Amino acid sequence: MTSSTIPASAAPTASSAPPGGVAPVSRRVMNLAHMLTQNARRFPDRPGLIWGERQWRWAEIDAAVSALAAGLAARGIGKGDRVLVHSKNSAEMFWSMFATFRLGAVWVPTNFRLMPEEVVYLATSSGAKAFLCQADFPDHARAVMAGAPDIAVLLRFGEADFGETSVGAVIAENQGKAVANAAVEYDDPCWFFFTSGTTGRSKAAVLTHGQMAYVVTNHLCDLVPGTTEEDASLVVAPLSHGAGVHQLNQVVRGATTILLPTERFDIEEAYRLIETHRITNIFTVPTILKMLAEHPAVDQYDHSSLRYIIYAGAPMYREDQKTALKKLGKVIVQYFGLGEVTGNITVLPPALHDPEDGGNTRIGTCGFERTGMQIAIQDDSGRELAPNETGEICVIGPAVFAGYYQNPEANAKSFRDGWFRTGDLGHMDSEGFLYITGRASDMFISGGSNIYPREIEEKILTHPGVAEVAVVGVPDAMWGEVGIAVCVAREPGALDEKALAAFLAPKIPRYKMPKRFFFWEALPKSGYGKIPKRMVRDELEARGLLGDTAGKVKS
Repeated sequence: MTSSTIPASAAPTASSAPPGGVAPVSRRVMNLAHMLTQNARRFPDRPGLIWGERQWRWAEIDAAVSALAAGLAARGIGKGDRVLVHSKNSAEMFWSMFATFRLGAVWVPTNFRLMPEEVVYLATSSGAKAFLCQADFPDHARAVMAGAPDIAVLLRFGEADFGETSVGAVIAENQGKAVANAAVEYDDPCWFFFTSGTTGRSKAAVLTHGQMAYVVTNHLCDLVPGTTEEDASLVVAPLSHGAGVHQLNQVVRGATTILLPTERFDIEEAYRLIETHRITNIFTVPTILKMLAEHPAVDQYDHSSLRYIIYAGAPMYREDQKTALKKLGKVIVQYFGLGEVTGNITVLPPALHDPEDGGNTRIGTCGFERTGMQIAIQDDSGRELAPNETGEICVIGPAVFAGYYQNPEANAKSFRDGWFRTGDLGHMDSEGFLYITGRASDMFISGGSNIYPREIEEKILTHPGVAEVAVVGVPDAMWGEVGIAVCVAREPGALDEKALAAFLAPKIPRYKMPKRFFFWEALPKSGYGKIPKRMVRDELEARGLLGDTAGKVKS
């Protein structure tokens, strides 16, 4: 697959006339694997990756990546071929990313929590030719080999009874073989970034070498300025998605990446690693940041080395921000951005995170436009709205992806007049700070009025007894739709529906008041730590609660 096979409908096409009167020329760019080449030259003996008791120097990493690339090339994998990877975070997953880039092939990582049939779909929809599968997932390997006829190569991470051989064996067999970084152009794909599939099937967002070089530069500029080889990053999220993008920022600067030693997110172990390795930055999601701030280990280990804790993927409620700031200091950085824009829409830096309301605090904002990016709030016709008017958040700039792979229908819906439509609703104030109201799909209409759940959730979370909440709209015979609030209490049994409704009553208009308040031990979360509203609705339905709205709080 070359740049010419990126879907033509993915993005607006340029005029056929030469720009500025200059004839078109090759848009040759750096292969992302050149990052390793640089580190092997400059920092050969510095640690690049630490996982448990194992440590790999940059020269070793570069050699392992070349050996794996040589082994894949010997099996017929070359430029444009898709390499599907199903694995938990591991050293070999790290190698697979850069070995794929080095060949000019396309890395296609999955969420390791997917079911076998879902991985088969990713294999077939991406047209993958090779499958690298962790030994923990034999059912996935068998399903893919049976259901994806284009897969010609099956290798495993670790020892198991499937696959031709292990990736470790391939690296050992090809140790010492030098593989040059394939020549690539700006629009050559390097990564199929699968969306989480909140509506319908997951889609493969095509990320390119040129785009990702910009993304890395932008992240360094806006999220982790001043990063050098002296820094260290702790990985607490899957490398298959946002954490993988974040690690590119570390690799390009020669900083050390530390993986958690086990799949389970052990908060105390995370703090031990922060203290031991003098961790300076972490990429995470609000739910995990909340857990880090509230765990007793925050007071038991030295975390003074932290300079940036970046949270993204979902808005963070103000009360949770305050707790994190008081426990961890002014080190938190928020950004808003979808996988299709690789996180590059807004940034709210540490200086604009205050532990107290007032002053520089802008409650509810996710920040201002990222360097080189532009936001417009548009109505349904594409007209740009005035400050403080709510509409769809749309964006343009070099971080926007090339489009969805072989999905012209999705591309046509996602791009309008050159703008990428995020599907998120929000408004910008007169100074350019963005406020997210919610997903367009989260909004519901009650009695003819638009209701945005996030606004209600923010108010509920000001109650000291509420740890988490999700508000969803459900059908109602009288109002069309009404809100249902599902809460997690900090102390089980300490709060009831009537008390919470009374607490909320003076804080929101009556028409926004949820009709029911339910208390669960935990809210359902995706593999990325988010709380998808569809999962909350599914659980409400499974518990037989969707029809239980009549004659309650809102009446």
